[in-house]
Amino acid sequence: MSGTTDGTGDRTGETTSEGQDTAAGGGDGNSQYGRKKFSRSPGHFADRVTADGADGWPVAAGRYRLVVSRACPWASRALISRRLLGLEAALSLAVVDPIQDDRSWRFTLDPGGKDPVLGIRFLSEAYDARETGYPGGVSVPAVVDVPTGVLVTNDYQRITLDLATEWTALHREGAPDLYPEALREEIDEVMEGVFRDVNNGVYRAGFATDQGEYEAAYRDVFRRLDELSRRLADRRYLVGDTITEADIRLFTTLVRFDAVYHGHFKCNRNKLTEDPVLWAYTRDLFQTPGFGDTVDFDHIKRHYYLVHTGINPTGVLPAGPDLSGWLGPHHREQLGGRPFGDGTPPGPPPAVEEVPPAGRP
Repeated sequence: MSGTTDGTGDRTGETTSEGQDTAAGGGDGNSQYGRKKFSRSPGHFADRVTADGADGWPVAAGRYRLVVSRACPWASRALISRRLLGLEAALSLAVVDPIQDDRSWRFTLDPGGKDPVLGIRFLSEAYDARETGYPGGVSVPAVVDVPTGVLVTNDYQRITLDLATEWTALHREGAPDLYPEALREEIDEVMEGVFRDVNNGVYRAGFATDQGEYEAAYRDVFRRLDELSRRLADRRYLVGDTITEADIRLFTTLVRFDAVYHGHFKCNRNKLTEDPVLWAYTRDLFQTPGFGDTVDFDHIKRHYYLVHTGINPTGVLPAGPDLSGWLGPHHREQLGGRPFGDGTPPGPPPAVEEVPPAGRP
């Protein structure tokens, strides 16, 4: 709970992403996207919220606030996990503006430009409360301690795993097991490849500063996507016959692929819609309660195209792609599988968390 850190984070603030390792937001920082060599560092603040409170942060209903951007794939993982597990009442939600200014993520979507629970205008204020003068990037997802206003963790890789395994006492009745112990070794192996070549790969391509760097990332992205397409041709989910953490992590990149990665990040060998297996797989998940109802295509497009001015200096926002296909039949149920295992789907999202019509198909 002190201001110390694990020492693994990048202190320069120069790594780039719309959520993880974002430097101090707009202004000159945005113009550097695509002009500085891309790298990604671990979440700097790696404390964990656990059932036993070993790091000083015990699981407790109402104590913490999850801060996300709906534009960010890393934050979207936490949004989906929270919905599937039914943690809405236990872990409150703050959604930041998809457009950053020179102080990064801001609460300008809320009345008065302040988060109504934390009472702050910028997420950086919670970072400053944790470590005064912290020079690194202000990233989402972030878990903030409500009583003190202090950042607890921005460890995007660990947050969702802990929601699945440490918050079980607060899960809804019928919550799925998103990280089943018997399958963890295989899940971890699949997620490692997905992270390196797909989740991270699209950024390596999009923020490449020379042709060789770009082409290497491009090859990695599509080599892995081809492997995943073959894997999913005769199985509904990545590991086992139910939705797991592995599916959540792949989905958050695939759902953004045609809207931003294909054009904006130059991952343009083919669109998601041109791979019959991956397109059907992603639609299947999108139409599963807890997935598509967290996706805001408006936030996604406005963030990537309007914040990454080093890549899109004109600030022109694409009108497409056509979103109507997301609701079309996918026929993946013919492969069997039980989306929630022995559990049940979540109910509808709370009214205050519904994605506005502009962001939905």
